Amino acid sequence: MYKVLVFAGTTEGYEICRFLADHKIETKGFVATEYGSKSLTENEFLTVQTGRLDAADMEEVFLQEKPEMVLDATHPYAAEVTVNIRTACENTQTAYYRVLREAGEHEDRAVYVDSVQAATDYLNQTQGNVLLTTGSKELAGFTGMKDYQNRLYARVLSLPNVMKACAELGFEGKHLIGMQGPFSRELNAAMLRQYDCRYLVTKDTGKAGGFQDKIDAALECDAVPVIIGRPLKEEGMSVRECKRFLTEHFSLAHRPHITLLGIGMGSQKLLTVQGKNSLDQADLLIGARRMVDSVKRPGQDVFVEYRSQEIRDYIDAHPEYDNIVIVLSGDVGFYSGARKLLEVLCQDRKSEEERDSSAQNNTEIEIQCGISSVVYFMSQIGLSWDDAKIVSAHGRGCNLISHICYTEKVFSILGTSDGVAVLAEKLVKYGMGDVLLYVGENLSYENEKIFVKPASELTEYKGDPLSVICAVNENAGTRLETHGIRDEEFIRGKAPMTKEEVRTVSLSKLRLTADSVCYDVGAGTGSLSIEMALRAHQGQVWAIEKKEDAVELIHRNKVKFAADNLEIVEGLAPEALKDLPTPTHAFIGGSSGNLKEIVKLLLEKNPQVRIVINCITLETVSEALETAKEFGFEENEIVQLSAARSKAIGRYHMMMGENPIYIITLQNPGK
Repeated sequence: MYKVLVFAGTTEGYEICRFLADHKIETKGFVATEYGSKSLTENEFLTVQTGRLDAADMEEVFLQEKPEMVLDATHPYAAEVTVNIRTACENTQTAYYRVLREAGEHEDRAVYVDSVQAATDYLNQTQGNVLLTTGSKELAGFTGMKDYQNRLYARVLSLPNVMKACAELGFEGKHLIGMQGPFSRELNAAMLRQYDCRYLVTKDTGKAGGFQDKIDAALECDAVPVIIGRPLKEEGMSVRECKRFLTEHFSLAHRPHITLLGIGMGSQKLLTVQGKNSLDQADLLIGARRMVDSVKRPGQDVFVEYRSQEIRDYIDAHPEYDNIVIVLSGDVGFYSGARKLLEVLCQDRKSEEERDSSAQNNTEIEIQCGISSVVYFMSQIGLSWDDAKIVSAHGRGCNLISHICYTEKVFSILGTSDGVAVLAEKLVKYGMGDVLLYVGENLSYENEKIFVKPASELTEYKGDPLSVICAVNENAGTRLETHGIRDEEFIRGKAPMTKEEVRTVSLSKLRLTADSVCYDVGAGTGSLSIEMALRAHQGQVWAIEKKEDAVELIHRNKVKFAADNLEIVEGLAPEALKDLPTPTHAFIGGSSGNLKEIVKLLLEKNPQVRIVINCITLETVSEALETAKEFGFEENEIVQLSAARSKAIGRYHMMMGENPIYIITLQNPGK
């Protein structure tokens, strides 16, 4: 007994048969010819019967098999067969469903006729060669055309009996084209040009019948499409709707194959062969508008979306799609949304016991790489990228100035129309106006733009947001991997400055990372702020200072050391800290008697913040110890540092002591 009987003979019918068999639903497919049977492979869940059935034969089969339903996926022009199937279902009280291929997209330049005779009448009023793509069964109707043997070029199946029948009607030689489809737009266009055809005759066989490829080819070649409309005005389900119906009816697990595809910069010419094949086979395309528009195929279903959760929700809600391609710009492994998308698509995994029945866990996800912007752009400007620092400033925090200071070659993705100008302005500000900026916009598109200029000439440049740069700094220095800028290198005034030895120990106790977010409370000249900013070069440093003259010194030192990730706040702590980002580290060099309040605010912002306090007076030490006791820090370390420097007196050197300092480290307060 079969649950479903499918009358196939069309690509839609074959697809439905395979869909049911793949989901282990006992199915019997009916095809009229041996050619149709070759399109289906029998297996445990699919049986194929070849041969034509009349209404009586159908009734007998339905009564014998007692299927849950009959699916009529026959050709739109097989009107008599459809009537027989429907009548047999009514007589045997069997559920009947019609599966129709979707209509193609017609163009205003096409001519529509109701029948072959109407097409012949129209063509008799024209001049020029005609490519017939309606099949051998309709050829007899075109023999009434004037001079049909010279004007008409008939394309039919290359079967011996078909070729013989066509020859008997007078179609022979180059006017009889024996070929097996499907025919692409390019092949249709080639035939139209080869035979200098001014007209193409076709039936509206819908998207799956290659209809749209014929129309597109005709319009490309300035040939007029003559379209014979469908003989029946039917209602039914599309293949997609049928799959959804079957999924719900039989409670089938949704097992789509999902491909995350990197499409490069966007041009079709940069797609990989693997990517082109995946796009050709996709029945659903998902991605941002610009990307799906650049690669979608005619008649392909599209969901315009880039947000990960919305994409997953749509896939879950549409089980009719088996082969889904999600297109992503560039390469899926290079600053791509693929990482977040994978997390969302694979989240909420069920337990081992439920996995076999879980639709989500049966989802197969494939990742296919594309050509990244760095590979393409660097090849276009003739520079290698194996020694370049590769980063992205598109929608993320990135201290490009720091990279350019210490790396000779820096590639970055930008994301705003003024991105080049902002970067160039900063480079000029920090004394690096001679850095060369290679700029690339709209890579791979027709309006691609690539040029190179020094930063000093680009401070007012307005470009396209879709851009990249490569900064070449021949004077790049070596990054300071350990603390230890000499005191003499800082611009100094009357403001107090934490001395070199004390800075070194204090920074060591802070244990900064490259992306730390740090406060320097009571920054003075900013010597410690500068070293923090150079160490946490991809993080942020906030220098808080209440004195106006000291604030000016910090600004000057920021420019001298190109500490672009250093922000300066003029004010008194803790009030000046309230609106700042959450810190991971804090150094307190001056508290103006507000130490306890400052520590309290820091802990409110981040209970795990690491705090280092410098104390010169015993009163400040006492205040720090009391604060540490009140908050019950698990890590509570005090280091007393006494340093002395040599001073030349004649031919002798004497050690001159610096003021002793207490360095207190606090972290992990009690509950």
